[in-house]
Amino acid sequence: MTTVRVYVTLKPSLLDSAGRTVAGALQKLGYDELHQARIGKLIELQVEEYEPARVKEMCDKLLANPVIEDYTIEVVA
Repeated sequence: MTTVRVYVTLKPSLLDSAGRTVAGALQKLGYDELHQARIGKLIELQVEEYEPARVKEMCDKLLANPVIEDYTIEVVA
């Protein structure tokens, strides 16, 4: 078994309203050093055998919206 992590984030050109809300709340709590926060999601997959093309296909078809999101794939073990 191989563990694959997929990190999905909004494309940099898009406004991340959730990240903006978190950044504002942290700044109100006194974390003035914070400039920006962006929110994403982590999807962890257990696959029999890691095939990069198959995992990319999963991302493009279901796990991420390639129009508005970017993703990176990390093989853990």
